[in-house]
Amino acid sequence: MKVLGDLSVPGNPLIFVIGDTALTAAEDGNPLPGVAPVAKQQGQYVANLLVARQKGHSVKPFHYRDFGSLATVGRSRAVVQMGRLKIKGFIAWLLWCVAHIYFLIGFRNRLIVATNWLWNYATFQRGTRLITGMSGARMDDVSADEKKPPLRGAA
Repeated sequence: MKVLGDLSVPGNPLIFVIGDTALTAAEDGNPLPGVAPVAKQQGQYVANLLVARQKGHSVKPFHYRDFGSLATVGRSRAVVQMGRLKIKGFIAWLLWCVAHIYFLIGFRNRLIVATNWLWNYATFQRGTRLITGMSGARMDDVSADEKKPPLRGAA
């Protein structure tokens, strides 16, 4: 949905749209990407805007600051682009790992994730990062339930 500069819906200044559901133009006129860094900055902006409005202050229109892009592309390989800086390979992968650990909330979470990643890297395990079925149900149980006739007239 196309939103105004304060991320509100046109015609209703009390409804805000953020994240990948908001069509927000960058300074160059191109739409902002539907990625988490944009949504995080939009959420912080709307929170600050609401506090400012409550105090009777005005806020400048939303402005996204691009800190760069990081993507892992395989074991020990990644690509990083931060402004004019472009890195690929192992060093980029290390930077990707550090950035992701840094943005976790709390020391305990950082330590657990870093330890798990180190163990998985050393033992070549990958399964902890894969979604491979329904949580809490075995596929045998699901297929058996599908074969049962529906209940009728149960009282």
